[in-house]
Amino acid sequence: MNKQLNVYGIQPVIELIDSEKQIDTIYLQKDINTSWSTKIKFLAREQNLNLKLVPKYKLNRITKKNHQGIVATTSSITFQNFENLLSIIFSQGKFPIFLLLDRVTDVRNFGSICRSAESFGVDGIIIPEKNSAQINEIAMKTSAGALSNLNICREKNLIKTVKTAKKYGLTIIACSEKSHKNICELNLTKPQIIIIGSEENGISQPLLKLAHEQGKIPTKGKTNSLNASVAAGIILFEHNRQVCS
Repeated sequence: MNKQLNVYGIQPVIELIDSEKQIDTIYLQKDINTSWSTKIKFLAREQNLNLKLVPKYKLNRITKKNHQGIVATTSSITFQNFENLLSIIFSQGKFPIFLLLDRVTDVRNFGSICRSAESFGVDGIIIPEKNSAQINEIAMKTSAGALSNLNICREKNLIKTVKTAKKYGLTIIACSEKSHKNICELNLTKPQIIIIGSEENGISQPLLKLAHEQGKIPTKGKTNSLNASVAAGIILFEHNRQVCS
């Protein structure tokens, strides 16, 4: 596993972008409006990089060095290409199971989901390049090290990724409390992607429309939704129960 690295300063960050190395996030001081900041914004947009405009104190928290108004963090892991990984899994004679996390931005939630996913034998977790939790030391700690043993696929276009999965014959399951079916009524033994949405926004409508089936976790209390990491653990338990029965 590669260690996360903070790169600070105008020229070092530009060189990092040009190197095409995997970048987690670029933090740009929001009150800077210069030719170089315009160039950074253009490059980030062109390469679909995760760019955040932040106040200066945020940058000062990341590094005490002379950051010149910009800091970039490289990823602490090596991301996998979903389609390549899927081909490898099929060539091994396995039925793949993936989790797709739609707009799950809380770092601790993400780490907890990774911990459950690795424990239950998930082949990979799919996340978007934007609107996803940062993979940092907090995520690593919350995952209890599971992130070191998981395949993470960071994809530019989740819709395209799901359509690719469907072409390969994967069943798409959306975990949604609005479903009329309980998860125990679904066949979770097929090659599949299980979509988990954020607690605030749930699963986006375009992804819901691509799902073959939707399933909810039955509850009895007044709380109508579960923490995303708890929901992931429950549905993965049900998957393993069906596979092992």
